[in-house]
Amino acid sequence: MVDAILGLQWGDEGKGKIVDYFAPQYDIIARFQGGPNAGHTLYVEGKKVVLHQIPSGVFHPHTINLIGNGVVLDPVTLKRECETVAGFGVDVRKNMFISHRTHLILPTHRALDKASELQKGNDKIGSTLKGIGPAYMDKTGRNGLRVGDLLDKNFTTSYIRLRLKHQRMLDSMGFQEDITPWEEEFFDAIEFLRSLNVVNGEYFINESIVAGKKVLAEGAQGSMLDIDFGTFPFVTSSNTTTSGVCNGLGVAPQKIRDVMGVTKAYCTRVGSGPFPTELHDAVGEELRKLGNEFGATTGRPRRCGWIDLIALKYACMINGVTKVIMTKADVLDKFETLEVCTAYKIDGKESEYVPFQMTRHQIEPVLRSFQGWITDTTEVKNHADLPVKMKEYVDYINKFIGVDVSHISNGPGRDQIVIV
Repeated sequence: MVDAILGLQWGDEGKGKIVDYFAPQYDIIARFQGGPNAGHTLYVEGKKVVLHQIPSGVFHPHTINLIGNGVVLDPVTLKRECETVAGFGVDVRKNMFISHRTHLILPTHRALDKASELQKGNDKIGSTLKGIGPAYMDKTGRNGLRVGDLLDKNFTTSYIRLRLKHQRMLDSMGFQEDITPWEEEFFDAIEFLRSLNVVNGEYFINESIVAGKKVLAEGAQGSMLDIDFGTFPFVTSSNTTTSGVCNGLGVAPQKIRDVMGVTKAYCTRVGSGPFPTELHDAVGEELRKLGNEFGATTGRPRRCGWIDLIALKYACMINGVTKVIMTKADVLDKFETLEVCTAYKIDGKESEYVPFQMTRHQIEPVLRSFQGWITDTTEVKNHADLPVKMKEYVDYINKFIGVDVSHISNGPGRDQIVIV
């Protein structure tokens, strides 16, 4: 069977640590969507490591890591990451595999991403400018190049043909930038990529399941950034929800067992787009400071606010979440009063539904207050030792969303997780 770990908010929920925590229980960790816009932060041997493309189980020697066909792969980023993990004694040629069907991000995809954002002006999406959107556009437009194409002698010809098409698009947008250095890096990384394990991902994963292997599917970004169900158009370019596991790995729906959804104890968002519970005051700034809320990929300061139970319940519904894992609960240790959003006030009426188009409404969050616990929880190991007020906060969330929190992360370390 396949279990999945995915984000329930706007990404940055701390999925990397959670995957790393559960990895020893699985034989295979498989990334099923997204690109190098995902930054999964781990702490290995006391050092901070941010993974953008490699699955978060790479530091566990017995675990196989698969980059699935739903991912868009930047060879340059992958090469750098492989060099980073090699510094910890990890040989990715032994424990990492890449699906033939995984689409490649080309240098011109990055240029198109940048040109597109510049054209949007004040209406920009907040792209990380890594080329993810244009790569997915080529995928759906049936133009893209895939990892399996590297094994074809005509790869360079196919690359030049696609590059010329992209150049015409860039010319039409009046975009001028020399991408020669990007191309030099790209072809150097392509040679490295050819040395890695490339497999028929769908057969690889299904044959492993038949053999009794336990698979953990690792998602990137968050459910509220899903291309279909997120806060469109301020979303990512892939399906970040459970359905993406099937599309991005080639496994059937009945193979999926547990869906573990990750949420912070509060809310953050990077980039543009609606965020009903965002705080623009000193409290929001304090959340940012205590939570060290800066993007793992971009370094951008994250927008911060109280937990949004309307969005969280919605995300649990569309994903079929069976367990919720709450991260960064310790960030709330110093707040005397906490708020949770229990409804949206839209045009004077209260609603518990996420509207079709959030940007068309002035949404006012309806907040319920909770007394904070004002206790350092970072050293707590057992659920019984958590503050009563924290338990009350979590119990209310459980009842509201209809799914129980099974684990509470109370710090960045591997051992800082409390089983509920």
